[in-house]
Amino acid sequence: MDKSIVKKEYKQTKRPMGVYGIRYSQDGKVYIGSGTDLQAKINRHKAELKFGSHRNKELQEVWNSLGESAFEFEVLDVLDHEENPQTSPAEELHVLVEMWIRKLEKAGHSIVSL
Repeated sequence: MDKSIVKKEYKQTKRPMGVYGIRYSQDGKVYIGSGTDLQAKINRHKAELKFGSHRNKELQEVWNSLGESAFEFEVLDVLDHEENPQTSPAEELHVLVEMWIRKLEKAGHSIVSL
């Protein structure tokens, strides 16, 4: 197998993009964010939290006191790559985040944007 072909195929693979949430059950707070590579974003948050270096100090403090088992990482919405080629993914992700913030607030959650 040619490594250069595999590498090229990997780089051309479209990653799921969309909106994700990080929640813990203690107070119903949901940390919400978006990304063009959802799994990479979620993995980055987990790594930062595990190493004690997350940029959101409140989230880090809760992680430190409650531990990983108290958290749920979830994909809330996935953006279709082919939906509308005239709009930028960043614009569409922004609209999706706003939509999810309203939806979760309506359900009684406190929202923090990441």
